[in-house]
Amino acid sequence: MSGLERHHYAWLSIGAALATIALKTVAWSVTGSVGLLSDALESLVNLAGAGFALWMILVTRDPPDGKHPYGHGKAEYFSSGFEGLLILAAAATIVWTAVERFFVPRQIDAVGWGLLWSAAATAINFTVARVLGRAGERFSSIALRADSRHLMTDVWTSCGVIAGVALVAWTGWLRIDPLIAIAVGLHISWEGWGLLRESVDGLMDRSLDASSVARAQAVLDGYLPRGVAYRALRTRRAGRSSFLQVVVLVPGDWSVMEGHALLDEIEMALEQAIPGLEVSTHLEPLPESSTPV
Repeated sequence: MSGLERHHYAWLSIGAALATIALKTVAWSVTGSVGLLSDALESLVNLAGAGFALWMILVTRDPPDGKHPYGHGKAEYFSSGFEGLLILAAAATIVWTAVERFFVPRQIDAVGWGLLWSAAATAINFTVARVLGRAGERFSSIALRADSRHLMTDVWTSCGVIAGVALVAWTGWLRIDPLIAIAVGLHISWEGWGLLRESVDGLMDRSLDASSVARAQAVLDGYLPRGVAYRALRTRRAGRSSFLQVVVLVPGDWSVMEGHALLDEIEMALEQAIPGLEVSTHLEPLPESSTPV
């Protein structure tokens, strides 16, 4: 799959969501389990999230223009936030339905077939989640990583639902089913909150991770022995793109040509240390009484 692009993986997620909706709906219809219904509802959320992720990924492919000179990379954060909101909405629906079923329990039918269909859907989600996770790391795509995390949440909640339905069949205690559904709703709400928080961080221009910042500082510190200093180091991430700005200070008697040759060297070194980084440097003279530290 090395030749696939980001939007191809989004289509894969859409296909998986359609398949799991069908399988989980069959599982719910043959059993009447509210736990399996909650699982099917979350797959509808998966479909909506995957469709929105595809749209945002296609938006990020648009080149920079007059109104968006830095490109459209932040569009992926809207995808992550949208998935977070969908998960929270699904969690509320699941809990509401389960509470009603807790007070009015219902017999679960055809448990074996229901669990079989649900297990098949869970296997599809697990496989696609792993593929999307690797693709998200490869492309530095928050939309694909969010989709992967969402699907893995679905996998674990499906395992809980399957276990709950099996326990109902074994013990005969019908209220286990809605209790498991409530646990599912509370669990996925935490994942939804996490995706919302991550999207807000991105839209608020959060800095690069500590490891990347440390690598940038190490590159810049390497020029200190040459009488060069720096200040106002700033970083941010916008979707797949990473940005770094820094003011480089050189002795005042350097020529313009010397200074700009150094900036070219520094920019190249930073881009090699952090692949995909876009660097902006500004040259200023060192104060007469200052020495680089």
